[in-house]
Amino acid sequence: MKQSILALADLATPMAVRVAATLGLAEHGEATAAELAAATGASAPALTCLLDHLVTAGVFACDAESGRYRPTELGAQLRTDGAKLLLDIHAAGGRAELAFADLLGTITTGRPAYEQRYGRDFWADIDADPRLRRTFDAQMNWRFRTQAPQIAARFGWGRFPRIVDVGGGDGVVLAEILRAHPAVRGEVLDLAPSAAAAAARFAADGLGDRASAVAGSFFDPLPPGADAYVLSDILHDWDDDHARTILTGCRRAAGAHGTVVVIEPLRRAAGTAMDLFMLMCFGGRERTAAELTALAQECGLVLRGTTEVAEGRTALEFGPAPEPARLPLPHPGS
Repeated sequence: MKQSILALADLATPMAVRVAATLGLAEHGEATAAELAAATGASAPALTCLLDHLVTAGVFACDAESGRYRPTELGAQLRTDGAKLLLDIHAAGGRAELAFADLLGTITTGRPAYEQRYGRDFWADIDADPRLRRTFDAQMNWRFRTQAPQIAARFGWGRFPRIVDVGGGDGVVLAEILRAHPAVRGEVLDLAPSAAAAAARFAADGLGDRASAVAGSFFDPLPPGADAYVLSDILHDWDDDHARTILTGCRRAAGAHGTVVVIEPLRRAAGTAMDLFMLMCFGGRERTAAELTALAQECGLVLRGTTEVAEGRTALEFGPAPEPARLPLPHPGS
């Protein structure tokens, strides 16, 4: 059957699924539209219209005799953490994806649609709303739930007695690294709400003697003298100018002997949809290993090696570029 461009552009189904996730419709088992409306504060006639479309889409089923709706096997996925975090319109991820409605502005001006839609950039938005910040940290935890242990196991972190996880959120990646490498100590640097959550995580995980959290921005001077500075899923959130600023800050803090480890989903692995999302939401983009290496070189860093540390994640290890050799001064009188 020939694919229809109109079907490809349909907004009714994706928005219906997002509303179902936001209202938690799949949490109620079998229920009539009236019962679901009472439980969620929705309009019963409007909710019936939504549910009937979700039946057509295969997300819900309806018993003709009782009029009771229930999630199908597909609809049951709405109960998963990933669906709740990424589809709930009131969570950071779901709210961000609604800005795709203003994608035209991004494509014509180059500015993030998120800022055009909400009046401030993503980071200012989640800083102003504690619930958005919590759901963003929870989304990062969900995203790294299987990858953080892989990152900890597949890279030689034991070489670095002290690690600073720059922009490390609530510490999910650093905690896994410290568990896998008992001789390593580390600290997370992130904005105050995330730093507080990281400190609580380290205490709960029994890592308080080896891990700490520092409240701050990676656009400010970083704690100096660590053996490694980690940027995990950070640079793709920013355009090249901001990415250079972040890398330069890490280079300065690392000094002559430190290492900067960049963990990113490389462009081809991330997929074109994610690349478009990064542009729309942040004005950032996914980059190839060559592009990241070129950015780092502009900041006084040279590539030492790359390691695939998780599905869709590559670690690029950078060290300080060697100082240019100085020619000997001419001998007086020569």
